[in-house]
Amino acid sequence: MRDSAKTLNEMTPRERANLMTLVADALEATADEAQEIGDDRFAANSISLARIISGCAEDVATMDLPAAELLLQHGISLIALFRRQATPVLH
Repeated sequence: MRDSAKTLNEMTPRERANLMTLVADALEATADEAQEIGDDRFAANSISLARIISGCAEDVATMDLPAAELLLQHGISLIALFRRQATPVLH
């Protein structure tokens, strides 16, 4: 059975750090994919945000939760944007 979704406020510091690491890893993978197709600007933006989130993951117990939430939202949105752009259109 799946756990119900939690807000960052409801998560333990370890859960927050794990979530932030997961998003940072996904951003790094997205950066690699973007670079492979020649989108260097998207790759640079993704890797920069991944590094910011990774750095914050270490201090997640004491950091400003609204700021962490904003970083995570931005990271997830960037990944989703890349996925939409990278998906070929079938005619």
